Amino acid sequence: MTFSRLFAAALLAAVVAGGLVGASGPTAAQVALPTCQTDYLSMARLELYFGTTQKDGSTVSDDAWGNFLDEEVTPRFPDGLTVLRGYGQWRNSTGEIAKEGSIVLVILYFPSDESEAKIEDIRAAYKDRFDQESVMRVDSANCVSF
Repeated sequence: MTFSRLFAAALLAAVVAGGLVGASGPTAAQVALPTCQTDYLSMARLELYFGTTQKDGSTVSDDAWGNFLDEEVTPRFPDGLTVLRGYGQWRNSTGEIAKEGSIVLVILYFPSDESEAKIEDIRAAYKDRFDQESVMRVDSANCVSF
């Protein structure tokens, strides 16, 4: 087994043992933000990874993504966001490696119970609208200057 696989397995075991998987895990609103130097804001950084291949084999079109962004994301986070296009792969629930185009949404925000609900609503809406198994979420804390 390679070092990266051993590391990933050890990390997964630590996360599961620590109770960070599932509903009992910390939300972004509970993650401690850093103390930043003067003129910087302490903010949460959210990355959502959206797969673009639907179960029927079709791809989420640019127009469909634009409509989703306008209807589901922008009203919830109107202060700003970044959309990145990419390619990725992951092992799905049936054990197959899924390779597809992806969209990464980056949002910097101030954590709260309200923002947490908005994020989960976006994830649920995408999975429902485009028949997706998951939308990966990555949270981090950052010092930000504009």
